[in-house]
Order: sequence, then structure tokens, then C-alpha cells
Amino acid sequence: MRVLPSLVFFAVACSLPAFCQAPARLEFEVASVKPAKPQSAQQANMGVHIDGAQVHINYYSLRDYIRRAYRLKNYQISGPDWLTSERFDVDAKLPAGGTPAQVPEMLQALLADRFQLTTHRGSKEFPAYGLVAVPGALKLKQAGADAATDAGDPAKNATNVSAGGSEQGVSVNYGNGTYYSFANNRLEVKRFSMARFADLMSLFLDRPVVDITDLQGDYSFTLDLASEDYRVMLIRIGMSQGVALPPEALRLLDGASDDSVHSGLRALGLKLEPRKAPIQTLFVDHILKSPTEN
Repeated sequence: MRVLPSLVFFAVACSLPAFCQAPARLEFEVASVKPAKPQSAQQANMGVHIDGAQVHINYYSLRDYIRRAYRLKNYQISGPDWLTSERFDVDAKLPAGGTPAQVPEMLQALLADRFQLTTHRGSKEFPAYGLVAVPGALKLKQAGADAATDAGDPAKNATNVSAGGSEQGVSVNYGNGTYYSFANNRLEVKRFSMARFADLMSLFLDRPVVDITDLQGDYSFTLDLASEDYRVMLIRIGMSQGVALPPEALRLLDGASDDSVHSGLRALGLKLEPRKAPIQTLFVDHILKSPTEN
């Protein structure tokens, strides 16, 4: 039995403090959590800015914070409906030696401390779409190099994600030349990987989208949409962000076909295949609606 020596070593090693200490928890040096100021129902702006040791997150819902903290998609979070409506601003400072890549773990600690978040993980089966590349029909071309991605310029290594939305459309700028614009019956994406595009389409469609194209690199392209499909997609992304919508808007979802989405993707050499998929899910067991004192 080869396992036994390992277990013996583990037992002996854990009698020594140097081997038994749990890894230090990653957390912000200081952090302030405040309710976000109300924004107009016709116009909303949110974003994340990390520059040096300073972290600023504005107008994020609790679902957004959980999604970023645990590196999940929206549909992988199961919790109360109000997770999308309670919004907060966070101003924080990274500890000495902390990096932007560690911010999600620091947000986990913040959620546990200030909102007493407890969770468990499991699997949940969802109706889904598989994003597929049609053999021999692909019309996409990889996006060329962009000067904005120059890693030699420290200013361009700052995280600066901004988003704006209104009844006229939605736009999100991820920085370094990557963005999408959804307005005027058109979806334009710039420098998107297929995995990121699948995540985006999960917001616009009636089910999660999983990338199974095996396509590497980033792409830029545009989908022209029928006005009926555009309105339905705008309603869906509003719902995903907790926007209160009138009954007449929700009725537009009944019988929605997304025909122009499917035809637009086929013109690019892509298609959406309906399927069912077990998806890893984070279940929220407990969370406060308001944070404890800063």
C-alpha cells in the first residue's frame, strides 16, 4: 500500500507548527462598503477600477460581487432574488505584496466578514446552448494586435472595467481594446474570445451558453438583429441586472424566437445547439442584506 507512507508523513508533519499552519487568508488591508447611490432608471453606470494598491468598485449588486469573488458566471449562482437589487460601492486597499489577481479571494473574505456570506457548491442541470463552429463555414478572422495591450506600459496594466446601460442600449469596456456595444438593433464585439462571447450571450438569451468551438484567440464582429429580438435581448439583460420592468415588457418574452440571433451567427459560421448540461453552481446558504459596520 503506497498510500500509507504518505499518511504517516502527514501525521508526523502535522505535529510540527511549520507544517500545520493554515495558509494566511487573503484580505484587503482596509475596505469600506457603502450602499450605492441610486441611479436613474433610464441610465446606470457601474465598474471596477484597480490602480496600484487602490481598488474601487461602484454600483455592483451582491450577485456581481459573488460572481467576481468566486470567478463564476451569473447563472452559476443560486440565491435569493434580491441579490441583484441590493447594490454597494467598495473602496479598498491591497495589502503589501497584494496583486490584482488576488482581488477575488479578498472579496470572498470581505463578503464573509461584512455580509456573513456562507455557501456550498453543487451541480445543477440547466437547459443550455452549446456554441459550435460549423466545419468549413467559419467566416471569423482573428483580431490583430492592439497597441493598447502593450504590457510594457504600467498604466495599461491597470484594471479599468466600465459599464453603462439605459433603455437605449448597453456598453461595456473591459480595457485594452476589448469591449462590446449593444444598441440600435446591433451587437458589436471587439477583441472577444469565444469563451467570453459565450458568457455574453448567456445574458442575452433564455439559457446559459457554453463555448465548445475550440477556437483560440480573439475576434471582432457584428450581429445585426431584428428589432423584436433586440428588444427581447435588452429586457433579458435588464432582468439579469435586477432592473424592475413593467408587465408589458415582460410579456414580450413570451414566444420569443431569437431568429435573427441564430441567423446572424450562422452567417459567421457559428451556431447554437440546444442541450442539457450539469453546471457547477454556488448555492448561497446565508447572506445579510446590509453589511456590518466598516
